[in-house]
Amino acid sequence: MAQPFDFHGARGNHLSGLVDRPAATPRGWAIFAHCFTCGKDSLAAVRIARALARQGIGVMRFDFAGLGSSEGAFGETRFADHADDLIAAGEAMEAAGMPPALLIGHSFGGAAALAAAGAMPGIKAIATIAAPAEVRHVLHVVDPTSLEQIDAEGRADVLLVGRHFSLDRTFVADARQQDLLPRVATLHRPLLILHAPRDELVGIDNASALFGAAKHPKSFVSLGEADHLLTGPGDAEFAAAMIAAWAPRYLPILEADLEAPDGGGVVAEETLGGKFQLAVRSGSHNFFADEPISEGGLDSGLAPYELVSAGLAACTTMTMRLYADRKGFGLAKARTIVMHDKRSGQTPQDVFTRTIELEGSLSEEEREKILAIAERCPVDLTLVRGSEVVTRLATGRY
Repeated sequence: MAQPFDFHGARGNHLSGLVDRPAATPRGWAIFAHCFTCGKDSLAAVRIARALARQGIGVMRFDFAGLGSSEGAFGETRFADHADDLIAAGEAMEAAGMPPALLIGHSFGGAAALAAAGAMPGIKAIATIAAPAEVRHVLHVVDPTSLEQIDAEGRADVLLVGRHFSLDRTFVADARQQDLLPRVATLHRPLLILHAPRDELVGIDNASALFGAAKHPKSFVSLGEADHLLTGPGDAEFAAAMIAAWAPRYLPILEADLEAPDGGGVVAEETLGGKFQLAVRSGSHNFFADEPISEGGLDSGLAPYELVSAGLAACTTMTMRLYADRKGFGLAKARTIVMHDKRSGQTPQDVFTRTIELEGSLSEEEREKILAIAERCPVDLTLVRGSEVVTRLATGRY
């Protein structure tokens, strides 16, 4: 569940934010800047923040001034105000022990992220989603009659994405004067540009302009048939998965919380006594792995995903025991139940649901501490953070 994170913006406004924390120790922290007039609770902001948190990247998303729960009048702000508020957000996160290394911006928020990054030395990489190459592109969503009224009278009430806003001449003039591409050319940071070829609100030519202006390292990922707001099933999750796969090389080196015990290799060899039955051995330990009869196996042992679930359950229980004994807690007995499921069309597809039972004379505070350490067991960290699997063909044996 996201936790509140409020701070003061560059102009002194109280800005409302939320932090989506990973279950394990974060591999890094990011700031998400939402699209024009959207807010921190927009569909894309919520889905991307949660998906990145599942991948081990903590995300802070907040409402720009005058939107959502933040103070201020949105129509009286300037583009520079949004960039400055991103800088203030970074400073607030660093003060709270969550130094951001990654900036993510959606649409207008992407433009703000590109403008702010140069003044944020802690930011190591930037990712934009459906971002415009020119700040004045946001005026395309304002009807021409309202723009004429603003030019003539200094202010007009306009309808933007189903909501009424009062925009003044300063906002419009500032948007027209901003020149974003020279800032992109001098970023000197890795840049990932995500854009849908058929985006009808911010055309793909904007991605081309940004990519052309940026210096290497730069990358582009097509969002396929996604719309501008990433409302389609799996669109936001796909964008988050691409960012999560790209960003770690630019994030701080992650140190393990708890050392996993050393051990030899595990061998799984066919017995030829059934379609799937395997003889599994590790050191002096031997057992069978198999598939259920309904899948064509003999049901003589755990199936592969049951073995993974067993590893998580065992590691969780052992970690809790070690911690409780070290702290002198009255833990009489611990039990962990792990269920594995697949969610079609979502990222990640695999979900391990863990239920923990604790017996003994434990206070609520002690139970909460044991539960927290359970989420840092080595197998948990391996599953949440991901691993590299290296495959090689044995030679000289057969």
